[in-house]
Amino acid sequence: MVEKRIDELIRIINEADYNYHTLDNPTITDQEYDKYLRELFDLEEEHPELVREDSPTRHAGGKVIDEFLKVEHKIPMMSLSDVFNESELIAFDERIKKEGINPKYMCELKIDGLSVSLLYEDGVLVRAATRGDGVIGEDITHNAKTIKAIPLKLKEKVSIEVRGEIFMNKKTLIEVNEERKKENLPPLQNCRNAAAGSIRQLDSKVAAKRKLDNFIYHLPNPEDFGIKTHEEAIEFMKKLGFKTNPNNRLVNNMKEVLEYIEQKGEERSSLPYDIDGVVIKVNNLEDQKRLGFTARYPKWATAYKFPAEEVLTKLTDIIFTVGRTGQVTPNAVLDPVIVAGSTIKRATLHNEDYVIAKDLKIGDIVSIRKAGDVIPEVVEAKLERRTGLEKDFKMITECPMCGSKLVREEDKVDYFCVNKECPTRQIEGLIHFASRDAMNIDGLGDRIIEDFFNFGFIKKISDIYKLENHRKDLVTLEGYGNKSIEKLLDAIDNSKNNSLEKLLFGLGIPHVGEKTSKILAGHYKNIDNLINATVEELVSIPDIGDIIAKSIHNFFSSNANIEEIERLKKQNINMNYLGKETKENNSF
Repeated sequence: MVEKRIDELIRIINEADYNYHTLDNPTITDQEYDKYLRELFDLEEEHPELVREDSPTRHAGGKVIDEFLKVEHKIPMMSLSDVFNESELIAFDERIKKEGINPKYMCELKIDGLSVSLLYEDGVLVRAATRGDGVIGEDITHNAKTIKAIPLKLKEKVSIEVRGEIFMNKKTLIEVNEERKKENLPPLQNCRNAAAGSIRQLDSKVAAKRKLDNFIYHLPNPEDFGIKTHEEAIEFMKKLGFKTNPNNRLVNNMKEVLEYIEQKGEERSSLPYDIDGVVIKVNNLEDQKRLGFTARYPKWATAYKFPAEEVLTKLTDIIFTVGRTGQVTPNAVLDPVIVAGSTIKRATLHNEDYVIAKDLKIGDIVSIRKAGDVIPEVVEAKLERRTGLEKDFKMITECPMCGSKLVREEDKVDYFCVNKECPTRQIEGLIHFASRDAMNIDGLGDRIIEDFFNFGFIKKISDIYKLENHRKDLVTLEGYGNKSIEKLLDAIDNSKNNSLEKLLFGLGIPHVGEKTSKILAGHYKNIDNLINATVEELVSIPDIGDIIAKSIHNFFSSNANIEEIERLKKQNINMNYLGKETKENNSF
């Protein structure tokens, strides 16, 4: 099964590479491509025996067409690894520090354009080449010479190779499309595609009309020029006459990297060119050399990708969940996809009318976005991507938990399970346990408990303290980022230290409220004493009547309840009273 999936991923990625790099006709989005590539990397790491020699993880980029001369890069043009959120950036930083390095980082805007290598002999431009597959590229010298930002002659007679990005400015794209409209030609879709298409024109006059731009960001062999840091390399290339990005910034630590990313994310729309992220590089070149490379990426650099406003993925299934009120909700099961920095594989579809209105089918390619940057929503199905194999949505008529017939009231949009004995009624007890007056687990609110119950993470109280085991699954759910999960797990861990009265109230013993829980905890000091108490002993305590005493005794006479308490003990939940000693009148 795994081998079949690897073969399928290699086929998808290779086909995408060919369409994107060779035909200049991308057929999937960058987000889809990133998702498939990350999945392939993960599978190959888990199953190294299944790694194929022709895997796209072994090379960078696409193939070369025959119209352009092929050029071999003496030093390969490698790609960068991608990260999508703060935790992945911190992990990148920690891996570097584990090597005994305390790095400064150069932050650079990731221009959405076309990578280029420029070769100069005695200060004169002799060759410009695309990345190609990282080893073999295409000679685009005739078009590169039309770009004013690329000097034909340097300020010094130096033989050097530099690398950078060719791109089109937003304003230029508008101007080009206005001209194309007059000529009854279709508009160019975006700056990235416009730059790539322009640079691969056989007639350099076409490229010249497109007014392309260029930034230089890398010197492959800095040691040959006595350079010790990346910052020095940038300054050196700038002095030679190359255009470098004024937004580059040297920072001291990962905190400042995150501040730079936040700032540039806010400024993104006002920049004259498109960016899709920030590149982070270790500044010291000796540190770079020490860190080295993987088969595909430098270990000393990474690219943070800005969250996409809207991404595409596959709707693989529609499942139904039941809330504590009995409300039944359809949910989209999605091929995992990164949206606004979080990996999403589920999203609510609200109700039957919502699914029908959007004409969603199982197997559709759908667009996803985050509403308010928090909750992911299914925007629409991409009808043009349908193959005919999709399955129609059908609303269920029976409760998926208990099998009872569902009821939809007239003029209402939601279906309900009205069975009072439905297992989902357990949700109320879990909500009570986590509530402020009981165990006070911040972040474990009503909706979250409903989700966790329906997805099988929490079925009983002790499961709450096993959520750490589901961390990887939690971050793929809608609305749960790494930060919120970390905060929730911390709150759960902190609740282990609550005093006994909080636990007693949280257990939901019939007729035992918050005040009674305090009385019992103050009197018995630990839960074992209370478990062993007789009805006669209990009724002798002020404010504990016969009904309450029998309820307590019955609760602790249940093997299921005692087994659950034993599980909580093993999870290091405090079972002792931590309050002050009280007089027997128990005036709390």
